[in-house]
Amino acid sequence: MQSKAVTLGVDIGGTNTKIGVIDDSGNVLAHSSFPTNAEQNFNEFINRFEFEVDVLRTKVNQQANLLSVGIGAPNANFYTGRMEYPVNFNWGEMVPIVDAIQNLLNVPTVITNDANAAAVGEMRFGAAQNMKNFVLITLGTGLGSGIVVDGKLVHGKHGLAGEMGHIAVKADGRKCNCGNRGCLETYASATGIKRTVFKFMADMNGTSPLRDITFHDMTAKMITEAALDGDGLASKAFIYTGEILGTKLADTVSYLNPEAIILSGGLTRAGDLLMKPTREYMEKYMFPVFRGKIQLMTSTLDGANTAVLGAGALAWDFIEQKENSQSMMLVH
Repeated sequence: MQSKAVTLGVDIGGTNTKIGVIDDSGNVLAHSSFPTNAEQNFNEFINRFEFEVDVLRTKVNQQANLLSVGIGAPNANFYTGRMEYPVNFNWGEMVPIVDAIQNLLNVPTVITNDANAAAVGEMRFGAAQNMKNFVLITLGTGLGSGIVVDGKLVHGKHGLAGEMGHIAVKADGRKCNCGNRGCLETYASATGIKRTVFKFMADMNGTSPLRDITFHDMTAKMITEAALDGDGLASKAFIYTGEILGTKLADTVSYLNPEAIILSGGLTRAGDLLMKPTREYMEKYMFPVFRGKIQLMTSTLDGANTAVLGAGALAWDFIEQKENSQSMMLVH
């Protein structure tokens, strides 16, 4: 029986790491999740990773032909193959993650940040199929982005392009984990909207069920539910978030002219509570020549395996680019 060609998608998070076997149609044939234990030694992570990969191989009956590995990770540099100065990881300043996994599995391995991987996943398997120019924004604990121009992911000179979460919203605004102030992700993210709610609670009178919840316990889902139940404070928090996000997306349109901007991540589950004001302010502040031409949409890959699927798509894309390059060399 002929083995099935697959890639391995790896999503390394500060808390958990997810891995999955992905075929060329975007089917997740097997997957697992395990604690990253970022506070421990990097070699311990690699040992656990090797064990989990062996388990997945058993699940697919050893009949899968692994072609490549794609990794989405914090502070990942596409060119160097390293995680560089990753916050909350005790693995060193320059983590040689690609070399370690490539040596372990003996297949080509590629890495980028999780939002870039998600953009490739969206282009290959999701809402951006047949698109050549789009921006993918992930709205989770923070805000990430992946930029695709002429069908190719933008990596930039130093391999770190796509950090829209750290463009400035307010010169002396909220303190960000990156060390700067006023970054977009401190306003437009699950954490950002929580900060907005608590600022509004301090500045505004009136009752709200959110006043009985601590910052640690509050979630974006709770804010969404309160807004859907008619809570004015929660509703205003979404409008404020949408205004800031939409204004910055209007800027993005001016310098990239994408076909679409795709939002993904937990905060998008709020639906029109977020999308309506974001679209309104994006159109309001957009350079007039672009108005009505740019799609604002949500991901069609949102789900438990989205990050793994994006990393697997990155691996497929990497393999195909290598094959195309080799073919061109043979022709010439």
